[in-house]
Amino acid sequence: MGPLVESGVSIMRRLKAAARVLIQPEQVVASAAGLTEAQVKQVRSFFPLEKFFILGHARSGTTLLARLVRLHPEVHCNYQAHFFTRPPYLTSLLNDPETVAWLRRRNNRWNLGQDPSNEILRVAADYLMEREARRLNKRVVGDKSPSNMANGEAVRRLHDLYPESRLISIVRDGRDVAVSHLMQAFVDDVDELSASQRRIRSVLLRDPQAFQAQHRSLFGRRDLRQRALAWSRNVEETERLGRELLQDRFLQVRYEDLVRQPLRVISSVWSFLEVAPDFPGASGQVEAACVENPDADWQKQSLPGLANWVSKGGPGAWKEWFNLQDRAIFESEAGGLMMRLGYEPSDAGAGSDPGGQPDQPLSPRSRA
Repeated sequence: MGPLVESGVSIMRRLKAAARVLIQPEQVVASAAGLTEAQVKQVRSFFPLEKFFILGHARSGTTLLARLVRLHPEVHCNYQAHFFTRPPYLTSLLNDPETVAWLRRRNNRWNLGQDPSNEILRVAADYLMEREARRLNKRVVGDKSPSNMANGEAVRRLHDLYPESRLISIVRDGRDVAVSHLMQAFVDDVDELSASQRRIRSVLLRDPQAFQAQHRSLFGRRDLRQRALAWSRNVEETERLGRELLQDRFLQVRYEDLVRQPLRVISSVWSFLEVAPDFPGASGQVEAACVENPDADWQKQSLPGLANWVSKGGPGAWKEWFNLQDRAIFESEAGGLMMRLGYEPSDAGAGSDPGGQPDQPLSPRSRA
């Protein structure tokens, strides 16, 4: 058989495999129904360690929480597998039509007449987590991944494959999130900034006091409004679906509480994970971990002129950067949620106008 004929045969095989999948679309999405109780039991007979996941909007303290939770001698947590939180998702392992066709081949007696897609996805994630946890002699293992690109969908995907797992959601004042996220972009993601953000960054590097005195804004109006809406959606969807799907296996903690009373909060998290909330040396280890800030250290090396002006991790840092118009905008989009979560309202005047031109830096404005 010549090379051209072989190539033609190969193409035809691929087309036929794709056609079989397209003809049966209800079988394509591996997580459509989720794992059954029997399937969970079967998988856990091979991978028995208890699992948990930490979700939260980016810059909400997911890394700090992960660093603290894994101080426990029985708990391990690593970072950002993004199984459910950022495309490509874990389910992309089964996106190839030939792979799906192979799993569903009728004469494959190993499948016991069932589609093993969900079990294979679960096993892949379990292997990655347990491989490391077992090496460290830990019996509880989890992953922390910021979820603001998937919001509530991350909780659904998680529940499909880990219905018996535990979910910890960490929330932070959305105004601090907005400032921290933008400052991180100014240091780490300059190539992804808009033209407007580049201009703001340039002025900030020359004259940061003008922003901290609230004469200028870090944000364009539409940019800040979108940040407020994105934060609200992430927090509300994660909480609603977490309580609905995982019920008493869902825990929400506030970043501000973790920073102010780290031992008390992390002990409650350990209790939630059903490990002893106290162990020898716990207090000293937690205190030392809270002093460390590898992220801030790296940023200072990368761009010291800007990083030195950023109040890393301090609750309420938004007050240094938000001018009156910023406060009015965020309050109009997320004020109700912030109040419900116990965050103080912005003190912008009731008559402040949150409108304006989209994606433009706010004009200089004096403090009222």
